[in-house]
Amino acid sequence: MRNDTEKEKRTGERVAHLYGVRRAEAIFLKTIVYSAAAVSGAAIFIIIAYILVSGVPHLSPELFALKYSSENVSMLPAIINTVIMTALSLIIAVPVGVFSAVYLTEYAKRGSKLVAVVRITAETLAGIPSIVYGLFGFLMFAVYFEWGYSMIGGALTLAVMILPLVMRTTEEALMSVPDAYREGSFGLGAGRLRTVFYVVLPSASSGILAGVVLGTGRIVGETAALIYTAGTVAGVPGSLFKSGRTLAVHMYALYSEGLYMDQASATAVVLLAVTALVNFFSAVVAERITK
Repeated sequence: MRNDTEKEKRTGERVAHLYGVRRAEAIFLKTIVYSAAAVSGAAIFIIIAYILVSGVPHLSPELFALKYSSENVSMLPAIINTVIMTALSLIIAVPVGVFSAVYLTEYAKRGSKLVAVVRITAETLAGIPSIVYGLFGFLMFAVYFEWGYSMIGGALTLAVMILPLVMRTTEEALMSVPDAYREGSFGLGAGRLRTVFYVVLPSASSGILAGVVLGTGRIVGETAALIYTAGTVAGVPGSLFKSGRTLAVHMYALYSEGLYMDQASATAVVLLAVTALVNFFSAVVAERITK
């Protein structure tokens, strides 16, 4: 009886010790998580506050004039160019990226070496700096195709740049769809193509849209790739084969010139607002699609 009592006591002490160690680890990890969240939130708040404080006082109706001049330094042409550039890039990149992901996930043989090579290549391309894409676009579209600085060259360059992001995000979203959905559709007599379009893609729509939103944000904020492809002409181009600057390039040009610092700060506020609106409307669309 005495030995059993001592064993139970030792066991209780070990359990209490392990419980105390795990509780300390949990408190430590929880502290790290909350600290990281606080630092991230503070950094975002400081950046947004700085942009608003330095830019909002300099917003004026002249900055939204229809035509750019050295007197008004209007950003409206750049806003229009940003919308055009974003639409063109997404029209080119999203269908190619989504259907490529559909092939890799739904049609290609699982465990295929081709699929593995494509995935590694896409992940590698997603990490390449944008300046490299800019040089590629310049050599390909401006020099080889002899388009010069043009909106279409910039859109194609951005489409190539966001294609790996859209494809990998879509692929992950499709892989997260349970196989039971596919099996149930096949059991009801639907073919693979109908299953993909009516079952798999709607189920993965929120993840696909998340990739599109990330790609849109990268397009709106891109400068390096567009300086070498679309150029920095201030104004709405008459055709897609003429040069035009986006809002981010417009802000960069004003800051680099050093003559319109106040207007550049105001442009940063508008760029922040455009990005926030894109994220808001994307969230609304994703919620409606999910329902």
